[in-house]
Amino acid sequence: MAGQPGREPANYIARLSEWADAHLTLVRSISTGMAIAGLILLGKSIKLTTKFSHALDIPVEFIEKNVKLRGRLHRITERGLEIEHVPIILPIISSLQKRWHSDGLLLIRLAGVELTPDGTIWLKEKMQPSQMMWFQLLGRKESALDCLVVINKGRFSSVCLNEEILRQGLGKTVRVEGLAHESHIYWKLHKRLLQAELKAVKKNKGIWKEETYIEKFKGLMSNNKYVKKLKQFATWLRIRF
Repeated sequence: MAGQPGREPANYIARLSEWADAHLTLVRSISTGMAIAGLILLGKSIKLTTKFSHALDIPVEFIEKNVKLRGRLHRITERGLEIEHVPIILPIISSLQKRWHSDGLLLIRLAGVELTPDGTIWLKEKMQPSQMMWFQLLGRKESALDCLVVINKGRFSSVCLNEEILRQGLGKTVRVEGLAHESHIYWKLHKRLLQAELKAVKKNKGIWKEETYIEKFKGLMSNNKYVKKLKQFATWLRIRF
């Protein structure tokens, strides 16, 4: 009997030790899980805060999920808008962002729009140097990105350049590259662009402007074969005499 009470503390300590070991394993598992989750979140933050200097640097999932990015306009060319990507700044990883800083411009095309030369001129006149804008990724072809481009016009208003170009009659609606033809987002966007184009058609703006009767008559006369021969004969007379 004397030996039995002596076993109770030993059993108690053994059980306590087993409980501690079991819970220590649980704590380690939880800590490991939290660490992995933290790394995953950090990885996503790194992607969102990375400065992209080339279209091919942008992850495929960004384009598939139509992520919106912001940037600063540098110049407008016949190929599209050259924009400097301005990533989101997070204090936690700001030091890493400085290391990842890279120079380079993204070539952005207005998705679903066939821009006219006058449209390019209009953009150069209306857009301000270093203007900030948002661009939503819809597709990528080689070194160019097809996007919806939005600029702020005030504290509470914004303008989609894709639609505005069509409303001014400075472009035509074309297939939205990068989006599946049968997808909901494709038809939703295509409808918006067609509605913007229809406004220009109704108001006879830009390329949809109807010629006056005098302009039509001049055009017909300039293309008339008989009139062309008369002009050639008149030119021959001036040279001859």
